Amino acid sequence: MATVKIILKKNKINLQGEAPLYIRIIKNRKTKFISLGVKVLIKDWNEKQFKVRKSHPNSQRLNNFIAHKVAEAEGVALEMETNSKYVSPKSIKQNIMGTSPDSFLKYFEKYIETLKKNGKVGTLDKSKSVYSKLCTYLGNNDLAFDEMTVTFLKNYEIYLADKLGNSINTIHSNIKIFRKLINDAINEDLFPSEKNPFIKHKLKIEKTTKEFLTEEEIKRIEDLVLDNSSMRNHHRNIYIFATYAGGLRISDIFQLKWLDYDNERILMTTQKTKSTISVKLPRKAREIISLYKKEDYNQEDYIFPFLKNNIEYSETALFRAISSHTAYTNKDLKKIAKLAEIDKNIHFHTSRHTFATRALKKGMRIEYVSRLLGHSSIKTTQVYAKIVNQDLDDAMDKFFD
Repeated sequence: MATVKIILKKNKINLQGEAPLYIRIIKNRKTKFISLGVKVLIKDWNEKQFKVRKSHPNSQRLNNFIAHKVAEAEGVALEMETNSKYVSPKSIKQNIMGTSPDSFLKYFEKYIETLKKNGKVGTLDKSKSVYSKLCTYLGNNDLAFDEMTVTFLKNYEIYLADKLGNSINTIHSNIKIFRKLINDAINEDLFPSEKNPFIKHKLKIEKTTKEFLTEEEIKRIEDLVLDNSSMRNHHRNIYIFATYAGGLRISDIFQLKWLDYDNERILMTTQKTKSTISVKLPRKAREIISLYKKEDYNQEDYIFPFLKNNIEYSETALFRAISSHTAYTNKDLKKIAKLAEIDKNIHFHTSRHTFATRALKKGMRIEYVSRLLGHSSIKTTQVYAKIVNQDLDDAMDKFFD
């Protein structure tokens, strides 16, 4: 009789401290693994009960998904063993996967379904777009794993660049999903590692300029006279707030509630990395927050007037609302920059760049800046140190000219 269990592969922990969940099938001392496409923090996994702890924000949904997959695997294994004495873990696995292990396209479809079940809305939208492009390129043809060669990748990159006009970084983002799926398939023994095309094919990426504001430009935006009740004023306020408040991401600022703020610091779990951050706010950031504090405020209310209070957003609805407000904010910021006579391509993410460069110039240690920005590696933060050094070099050149 085959045994089916859920295990957390602690030997595959990523930079965020998450490990992937797998279904383990053992039959006649032979073992096969099936990835569930789900990663959880070690602390959120109950080893004895084989389930996600309540500390995980989506524990109920994940546990229902896990229970369904285990029951499905046990059902398939039992049915196969009933019909035949010669059943291997590999054959059980292929039956559970519900698709030919040779089809990269079908494997991609299954990945998309997993994202949908797990509520990974942002990754789902991006993956569906990449899948759609690939299907258009293939026409009515399937794509086998064996056809995912270096030649295929090079031809597809040419198609993305020449026919669709995709930039180098957009192509990089698309092909990176292919690489992830190939690696997943290798880990699941669906594709031999020696045939991995990414051993020879390296992804190209183009370095982009990280735009940021100077102290004088920040002041010009702060001093703009705008209608206090207008959305443009609110967009200006949260942008300036972010340049002082540790470069908080716009998605986190939208979701800030009064219960996250104790009149001195912010303590919250970030949406993107699910990490808990604590930021002591400087005076300017506290002044901006005070503009939104009403006498009858509720601790559960959002601080800034973008998301609606007393609404229980689903993950999809929340993602859509944040995306819509982000687009509106970025559109307004371009107009604000024009009003402030700033000739730079300003969008909300530049507030993070601005905070980082300001902090380093003022002498904050790079590891502190890295922690506040929520970077998984200090190497990501080091680009700002290079910007600051270049800025100082330019200043010296002007001084001695």
